[in-house]
Amino acid sequence: MKLNKLTDEEQAVIIGKQTEMPFSGEYDQFFKKGMYVCRQCNNPLYSSKAKFDAGCGWPAFDDEVKDSVQRIIDPIDPRIAEILCSKCGGHLGHVFSGEKFTDKDTRHCVNSLSIKFVPEE
Repeated sequence: MKLNKLTDEEQAVIIGKQTEMPFSGEYDQFFKKGMYVCRQCNNPLYSSKAKFDAGCGWPAFDDEVKDSVQRIIDPIDPRIAEILCSKCGGHLGHVFSGEKFTDKDTRHCVNSLSIKFVPEE
């Protein structure tokens, strides 16, 4: 599998599983039509149709592309899971349930540094 070259900051988040500062990411308040893909491997992850403003400081989505995201459930709080790209294992962020932000009752809280936007053609 061919992986994209990452900056040091992107590596810290995607490989080192760090979290970017809230309200600092380029996709937090970004609402154009298109697809969000994994910055490391280009795997399609989220449609812009699933994006919403949760006010949390990170891009939020209530649904992923089928089979694109792997969840690792938090053993202490099963309403929270770490989310990884299912293709390359890159860290995306966390998914939360039970918050009632949308009808799907799911919030994928994703680091902007983990994703790349591809505009709709």
